[in-house]
Amino acid sequence: MNIKPDFLTLSKPAAIEYVVQKSRFIGAASPVFTEEEALSHIRRQRSDYKAASHYCYAYIIGDNAGIMRYQDDGEPGGTAGMPILEALRHQKIVNACVVVTRYFGGILLGAGGLTRAYSHTASEAIKAAGLALVEQSIRLTVLAGYPHWDKLEYLLSQRPVMQVEKEFSTQVLVSMVVRQKEAPALAREMMDITMGTANVEFSNPFPWQWPVADESLNL
Repeated sequence: MNIKPDFLTLSKPAAIEYVVQKSRFIGAASPVFTEEEALSHIRRQRSDYKAASHYCYAYIIGDNAGIMRYQDDGEPGGTAGMPILEALRHQKIVNACVVVTRYFGGILLGAGGLTRAYSHTASEAIKAAGLALVEQSIRLTVLAGYPHWDKLEYLLSQRPVMQVEKEFSTQVLVSMVVRQKEAPALAREMMDITMGTANVEFSNPFPWQWPVADESLNL
């Protein structure tokens, strides 16, 4: 996967439902990293909701938003696909696809009502999926003696690390994913705690998705 770090994407696939004036809107958001993955997500919604009236969508691919597509799928121009696209662009989200499937309820919503319904459904689907910030990260591994383990464990509980793995044998072996920019300071803290006796190693950097707190979303 050839991706550049430091961009926002969706944390996981998610789906929500919204009903207005008897029309049922189903918003399905998913992280995607190629246009084929986006098209596969769209086909999946068509297959899952075969009796629906419309399958409107938008997707943005590439950390530089090089590919943007949207589709009104029979709704009045500008009332469906574009509001979905704007919900992604508002959050500066890339490598993501949102499909809003509509079951027509028999009551016309008008252009304004449609725009609001599609925008709201897309935004709620994005909110349910959650955001992740892709940042350059490394796997940090530390080998330390048991007398230092309690302090190391407390240190790690206070630091933003992910995927912590522990192995207990003659010594404690701990590995974790940490942001590359934060790794040197964390390594120094570990060496201080163990009085210079720990063995700390770094992997080569790689992109990693770090969840973004809900309160930072502006939906």
